[in-house]
Amino acid sequence: MNLVLIGYRATGKTTLARLLAERLGWQWVDADVEIEHRAGKSIARIFAEDGEPAFRDLEAKVIADLCARDKLVIAAGGGAPMRPENRQAMKQSGKVIWLQASPQTIYQRMYSDPTTAERRPNLTARGGLEEIIELLSKREPVYRETADFTVNTEGRPPEVLAEEILSALAPWLQGA
Repeated sequence: MNLVLIGYRATGKTTLARLLAERLGWQWVDADVEIEHRAGKSIARIFAEDGEPAFRDLEAKVIADLCARDKLVIAAGGGAPMRPENRQAMKQSGKVIWLQASPQTIYQRMYSDPTTAERRPNLTARGGLEEIIELLSKREPVYRETADFTVNTEGRPPEVLAEEILSALAPWLQGA
């Protein structure tokens, strides 16, 4: 039984995964960090040296491995739900929570993080706000289909969001 956090980059998945795991007494993992660990290089280098298909293949293996564990809070990469096998693994492993924020907020969060440029490649030729808007238009229907419920992270403290998530999950967690 796991919790899987999905959503675009910079919506708060890693921060909330850590907070939720602390409150539940579970482990947590950022799937992108696990991918980098297994590859021995940053996501940006994987994209540059091996290409996006190789990254997505490794991501699928990592998602499958993490979802097979128990009592784990997983911060999934933003594009992970785009593969059907990842969606299936996430849904079978527990509850999936979609974290949302506006494109403008995502952009501000991404570019105020000094590690974004060195660790995360642009995913389209445009980059920036235009890329976020373009990819969200493609990903949001998939996020919606995958998620058990949605949390808007816009302008709300992570601690408040964690409590909201735990309250919504209380009936399910009693069986955990």
